[in-house]
Amino acid sequence: MSEDTTIYAVVVNYEEQYSIWPAERERPAGWRDAGKTGSKEECLAYIQEVWTDMRPLSLRKRMEEAAAANH
Repeated sequence: MSEDTTIYAVVVNYEEQYSIWPAERERPAGWRDAGKTGSKEECLAYIQEVWTDMRPLSLRKRMEEAAAANH
């Protein structure tokens, strides 16, 4: 099995969900750079560190609005 020497970019979408994408490829529609590039392992470690709330942004906002309405 050959070693993966691809350089990846961490990307994030409008729902603040993270993924990795080959750095030399054009970003998919709806995704932007998160500011980290490196090996697959480095990028996945970065995502694990920064993506602490897996809920989509729209769900987090609805839950916050519901909690505020109940106070």
